[in-house]
Amino acid sequence: MKILVTGAAGFIGSAFVRHAIANSQQIVVIDKLTYAGHLKNLEGLINNQNLHFEHGDIADSNFVASVFKKYPISAVVNFAAESHVDNSIHSPREFIDTNIIGTFVLLENSRSYWSTLSENQKKQFRYLQISTDEVYGTLGDSGKFHEELPYRPNSPYSASKAAADHLVRSWFHTYNLPTITTNCSNNYGPRQYPEKLIPVMITKALKEENLPVYGNGGNIRDWIHVEDHAAGVYLALTRGTPGETYCFGGNSERRNIDVVRAICLTLDEAAPRPNGQSYSNLISFVQDRAGHDWRYAIDDSKAQAALGFERKYKSFEEGLQATVSWYLTNTDWSSNVLKKKGSI
Repeated sequence: MKILVTGAAGFIGSAFVRHAIANSQQIVVIDKLTYAGHLKNLEGLINNQNLHFEHGDIADSNFVASVFKKYPISAVVNFAAESHVDNSIHSPREFIDTNIIGTFVLLENSRSYWSTLSENQKKQFRYLQISTDEVYGTLGDSGKFHEELPYRPNSPYSASKAAADHLVRSWFHTYNLPTITTNCSNNYGPRQYPEKLIPVMITKALKEENLPVYGNGGNIRDWIHVEDHAAGVYLALTRGTPGETYCFGGNSERRNIDVVRAICLTLDEAAPRPNGQSYSNLISFVQDRAGHDWRYAIDDSKAQAALGFERKYKSFEEGLQATVSWYLTNTDWSSNVLKKKGSI
C-alpha cells in the first residue's frame, strides 16, 4: 500500500516525502508544479523505487480518480495549497479553487475509494489535512493557539484553509471517513520558495537588494523547522486518532524585525559583504500588509502527549544557521526555481 501525498514538490510536502521514505514508506506524489512546486525539491527521490510521480491538479476530479484507480492507497496527505497571504489578497480566486475545491475533490475521491476497501483496510486508511495556525486569527500579547479554539481567519488565504478544514471535519462526522487535521506555525528551512520571509531576505541580501520589512517589523511569529513539522505530520498520520486535530509549533516566537536582523548577522559571518558593511544596512521598512495579523504562537502540548512529538531543532537560532548555510551552499537552487517560475 502507498501514501498519496499532494503538493509534494513544494517546500513542506517534499520534506514530508523525504521523512516518509526514510521510514520505508512508498509514496505516490500528485503535484500541479505551479511556481512554488519544483521537481528540484524531490531531487534524489524521483528515480527512487518507493516514489511514483503524477503531474496534475487536485481540483481535477477525473485526474484524481485515475490516480486512485492506478495505485493501492492506504492514506492521503494533502499538502497541496496556495499559501502566500499577499497573493491571496491580490488574487483570491486561485486560493478558492485549490484550497477549497481541491480539498473537496480529494475528500470525495478518497471517500469513494475508501468505500471499496475491506473492513480492516478501512480502519487503517487515513486522510490527513495540512492546515495552518492562521485559521485561528490573531493573538494579543499573551496566550497561544490550541486545538480547541474557534476559527477566526482574517485573510483570503486563511479563510480558504479554514473552509477546507471544515469540509474535512464534516466528512469525518457525516461519512465516517477517517480524517485528521494538523495546524502548524511558520515553517522555515531548505527548499522554501523565495517569497516567504526568511528565503526572501537571504536571496535579496546576497543580491545586495533592500530587505523590505512590513510596518515597524513588530509582528510576531512562531517558527518551526520544516523537518520538525514533517516529523510531526508523520506521527499524526501513523499514531493520530481519526477525527482529531493536532497543532505543531516551534516554541520560537520572534518579531519579524528580529528574524531579519538574525539573518543579517548570520550572513555577516558566513558571507561578508564586499563593502565590509553589515547586511542590516539593507533593511527598509515598507507599508504594512493589509489585515496583518499581530501575533501567532502555538501550544503543541497535545501533540507531545498524544503523539510523542519532539523537536529536533531545540532553538530557532540553530535552525536558522543551518537554513542560511543551506541557501549559501545551494545558490543554484534559488536561481533555478526563480528562473523556471511556472514551468515544469
